[in-house]
Amino acid sequence: MSTLQAITLDQVVDTDRYPLSDPGSAEIRSVVARARRELATVGCTVLPDFVRPSLHETLRQECAALAPQAYYDVETVNVYNIPVDADLPEGHPGRRTLQRGNAFVARDRIPHGALIARLHGHTMFQRLVAECFGLPQLHELADPLSGLVLNVVRPGMEHPWHFDTNEYTVSMLTQQAQEGGEFEYCPNIRSAEDERFDAVRDVLDGSARGDRLPLRPGDLQLFKGRYSLHRVSPVRGDVARHSAIFAYSERPGVIGSVSRTRQLFGRVLPEHLAAEGRAVRSDRLLD
Repeated sequence: MSTLQAITLDQVVDTDRYPLSDPGSAEIRSVVARARRELATVGCTVLPDFVRPSLHETLRQECAALAPQAYYDVETVNVYNIPVDADLPEGHPGRRTLQRGNAFVARDRIPHGALIARLHGHTMFQRLVAECFGLPQLHELADPLSGLVLNVVRPGMEHPWHFDTNEYTVSMLTQQAQEGGEFEYCPNIRSAEDERFDAVRDVLDGSARGDRLPLRPGDLQLFKGRYSLHRVSPVRGDVARHSAIFAYSERPGVIGSVSRTRQLFGRVLPEHLAAEGRAVRSDRLLD
């Protein structure tokens, strides 16, 4: 067993600030209370230096080594990630096209011993995330590709305005861009009952702006990306932006659609084909 593989979760996480093994502690209750308050009001919260600073460089190096395995594709998209030629009325924000130049390293390319993989699968980590979102339990996405990914935004590229298909997003910056690559979002711009197309169009037109959230490597970000329009601004300089995305669901057995999986990874697996048509939607939003 390597030295890194022998490191325990308590050695990875700053347990003075986040004592995962003691969920009833005053420290954890305070973290959870703040997270719930911020998620309810602005749809986002950050747990700074969740990974110990002494391991930030290890985190960066592990993910940087994985980045060349990302599936790259510059694609014309819209904020809803539906076909850009969809039959939508004039002036609909879904008719506005954007260029997406980010890329993803799929779950089956990430070693089990990597720090992000060990966090993702640990029950104490999952319990804290569920508590912060106010949920009784969370399940790892059963999807063999999108359950855990490394997002890579190269210099000159961006992840344009979009909504997430899942309500609960958990991510961690592992490498900052030299310039740009800022996370920008519009808190609760829509709800499960109201798309608020006018508000979305105002952001795309530039007449309304989102909030910018400073993130650092090792920070854990919890976000309700289903309802908050968000983007990663264009990356400049010579250093790519890397972030891990931990995917969970309230229901077990969730697998992504064939079309969305192929869009993100350039391939699908038998599990996606077998699950096609069985998805259960939690709302009637466009996507």
